[in-house]
Amino acid sequence: MSRRRPVPLLLGAEFSAGIARAALATALGWQAYQRSHDPLVLGLLGLVEFLPALLLALPAGHVADRHDRRLVAACASAAAMAVALLLALDAASGDSEVWPLYVLAFCGGVAMAFEVPAFNPLFAASVPAAGLARVISLSSVAWQSATIVGPVTAGALQTVSDPAPYLAGAAASLIATVLLVAVPREIGTAHVPEDGHETATWRDVTAGIRFVRDTPALLGAISLDLAAVLFGGATALLPVFSTDVLHVGADGNGLLRAAGGLGAITVGIALSAWPLRRRVGVILFVAVFTFGAATVVFGLSTSFPLSLAALFVLAGADMISVLIRGTLSPLLTPPALRGRVSALESVFIRGSNELGAFESGVAAALIGAVSAVVLGGIASMAVAILWCLWFPSLRHVDRFEDLPDPTAAETTRAAAR
Repeated sequence: MSRRRPVPLLLGAEFSAGIARAALATALGWQAYQRSHDPLVLGLLGLVEFLPALLLALPAGHVADRHDRRLVAACASAAAMAVALLLALDAASGDSEVWPLYVLAFCGGVAMAFEVPAFNPLFAASVPAAGLARVISLSSVAWQSATIVGPVTAGALQTVSDPAPYLAGAAASLIATVLLVAVPREIGTAHVPEDGHETATWRDVTAGIRFVRDTPALLGAISLDLAAVLFGGATALLPVFSTDVLHVGADGNGLLRAAGGLGAITVGIALSAWPLRRRVGVILFVAVFTFGAATVVFGLSTSFPLSLAALFVLAGADMISVLIRGTLSPLLTPPALRGRVSALESVFIRGSNELGAFESGVAAALIGAVSAVVLGGIASMAVAILWCLWFPSLRHVDRFEDLPDPTAAETTRAAAR
């Protein structure tokens, strides 16, 4: 068991889980819009997927910090597989109602609420701190590769039958489950304290919140993602643009989603070969501003190639933000708190994605999809400027190597108090 190399297994699990999520998201959005022809439905789907992350953040983070993180993530992946199979059954029945999609999207959100805080810290437990930035780059490449394969697969299978994309997602979730179980046990349990089975106190459960609150650079990084992507949620409205603006159908919808993945993976590969060395904080803010500008271009475009290019740039800029935040978070957080901090971070990230989808859907219903996306991109650019002013400690981060060591006993005791 100890001879198994954890990083390839984790990358494989992330790739498989990413395919499952991307395929399901593509099929859910397409089928929901075809059933209702109402952009508000896309926003409501985002809302019901986000609620579990918000409601379960504290218990999910505590579970991840007190139990074998491999098995917690594997169980959540198996639950996601069950949700995909239920979605396939609903589609096969010929159901034309939207509410079953809401219910099952909520169930999928519950599985993800437990999977994310258990899975994310596994990479930091698998490599020395000095190698974490490169591994996070590879992790992001694996995830973004899945955002290419998943949507294209779902878009192609959607033309075959409605259940087909969900069945593909279920198969990918099964593979992720098997790979997670194969990860060496010590990777998932090294953080577990000897008193891990004692009754938890409220103060223990909320330790992650206090730690993020007292670490301005970390708070600034994850809140920046929330605010910027919350307003710049163009991806949620791709079915509307595919159908009503660009007129490219289900295949085009899959290609639009895949364009973002291609942009992200291109940047991820580049950053794995040439890691960021200096001025990390400044680069983060420039990336978020670029994300907003590309969102505006996408919203104004009526050309399919230009829209693909805008999504490519948008996702590439977001990839830089993801890499910086994904490296900063574990480097600033003691190992015993990484599950709780990751759960809290997941609320911010999923708030930016799923809640951002809700905001985009509501805005599109009120002022139209084009106006909603353009105004959202402008708001993202404004957020980048404001956060740069409000979080100087984040702006002044130069090199990852210069960050303080969170494993110091004094730091861990202070975070737990």
